[in-house]
Amino acid sequence: MEMIRNPNEGRYKSLHLDVCIDERTPRHGISQLLKTLRPEWKPEDIQVKAFTEGITNQLMGCYVGSMTEDPVVLVRIYGQMTELFLDRDKELEMFQVLHTHGCGPELFCSFSNGICYEFIRGVVLDDTLLRQPSVYRLIATEMGKIHSIKCGEMGTSTPGTPVLWSRLSQFLNLVQSSDAPKPQRSSGHVETPSLKVIITEMEELKTLLTHTNSPVVLCHNDLLTKNVIYNKEEGTVKFIDYEYADFNYQAYDIGNHFNEFAGIDNVDSSLYPSRELQFDWLSAYLESFKSCSAADSTVSRDEVLELYVQVCKFSLVAHLFWCLWALLQAKHSTIAFDFNRYAMARFNYYFEKKREFLGCSRRSISAGHADI
Repeated sequence: MEMIRNPNEGRYKSLHLDVCIDERTPRHGISQLLKTLRPEWKPEDIQVKAFTEGITNQLMGCYVGSMTEDPVVLVRIYGQMTELFLDRDKELEMFQVLHTHGCGPELFCSFSNGICYEFIRGVVLDDTLLRQPSVYRLIATEMGKIHSIKCGEMGTSTPGTPVLWSRLSQFLNLVQSSDAPKPQRSSGHVETPSLKVIITEMEELKTLLTHTNSPVVLCHNDLLTKNVIYNKEEGTVKFIDYEYADFNYQAYDIGNHFNEFAGIDNVDSSLYPSRELQFDWLSAYLESFKSCSAADSTVSRDEVLELYVQVCKFSLVAHLFWCLWALLQAKHSTIAFDFNRYAMARFNYYFEKKREFLGCSRRSISAGHADI
């Protein structure tokens, strides 16, 4: 096993181990990694727990003794063909930037088809926790902190180009060019979204949203419930999984998170957060974002309304993003998840909200909610 430094040219370098783990029989590869990362652990004492929440990669926790009390090393094996649409060097950089700012776990190493990193103690969010004011305000505050990380920390003096449109185009091209058969069974016949319609909607939204005055900031871009770890004893939340993290529109990151209130396994648009919850969330977010940006943290009613309108509109394009992602995953992923069904659910969700959200304005919201 060879130990080398990751060859990317960014500011941050990481340990790379020349190991490839077989996703069907991972134990041998994991043992090779831990010989370097945890040489004091006896191979016969190492326990491995598989986590089942993810639908892109495989994730396992490795430990000796008790998982709740002793150190744990997380081993993530990248999903099949995800290198087509994910920049793994960028992900490593994001791990280290966010860890440096106290916003994420420590990265231990990368290997040929995955990474090892620190286990953050706590619980992944569920639908009940997600709606508790004490919890969602923590999420809003943490996102404000991440969004305020300065460009200089990323080795650039100016904000990057929003990654949204280039990624959408990339996903679309990959879906159109891929003729790979679907590797897993679907639960019955599921109609798939029309690419022609998706292209039309993408062009319409790009024309509209590029003129929306949403700041370009460092975003997580995939803040579903399973990517938020809540530690009740410490009163903290931390975000995990930075595969999609990059510069993007502020309102997109928030709108994408609000969409995730509707769930993944069974998308239910009625679970989208109420306007009152969103206003409270956005107020906490703006206080954090302004405070961490060394600005006056006082938040005005107009600021909340302006951000709310932007978030509504950007939440629409997030549906198309994950719709295309699911269509691509349906062609390549070996994970047992009905990606075509999920793509159709997001496609339908988009049209359910489109008219309401595109018609949303500060004036219309103010007129209907004079007490805001």
